Amino acid sequence: MNLYLCLKWLHILSATLLFGTGLGIAFFMWMAHRGGDVRVIAATARVVVIADACFTAPAVLMQLVTGLWMVHVLSLDLRSTWIGGSLLLFFLVGACWLPVLWLQWRASRLSQAAVDRAEPLPPAYFRAMRWWFWLGWPAFLSVIGIFWLMVTKPV
Repeated sequence: MNLYLCLKWLHILSATLLFGTGLGIAFFMWMAHRGGDVRVIAATARVVVIADACFTAPAVLMQLVTGLWMVHVLSLDLRSTWIGGSLLLFFLVGACWLPVLWLQWRASRLSQAAVDRAEPLPPAYFRAMRWWFWLGWPAFLSVIGIFWLMVTKPV
């Protein structure tokens, strides 16, 4: 297998992992939150934080490395519409995702503290989840946009 095909395979694999893990994390975190059971929320949030560290973060890094390496191997112009647009959206996703990481960690800590004290969830938990929810939408839509740019490669 030549270098380009290997990079492309890793790029597609990491994109799949990134999108699937992100969607799965969002689904399970939101369902736990909507269910309202503090123990379920704490357990789910704890696993979500671990999943982001184990799967999402390495996939993000792999996306950037393999994408830029393919651009180099093919001698493509970073300023082309589809590559520049993809990079812009990639960094927009990151600008949303980094605060989401902290918000997930915060929700995990707040919900676990509520479990430990046998108290209801504090207002700070609900604020964190509101921010988490609203930051997720531009990130999700941007990933969809990146997929569209990668497939169509508009001039």
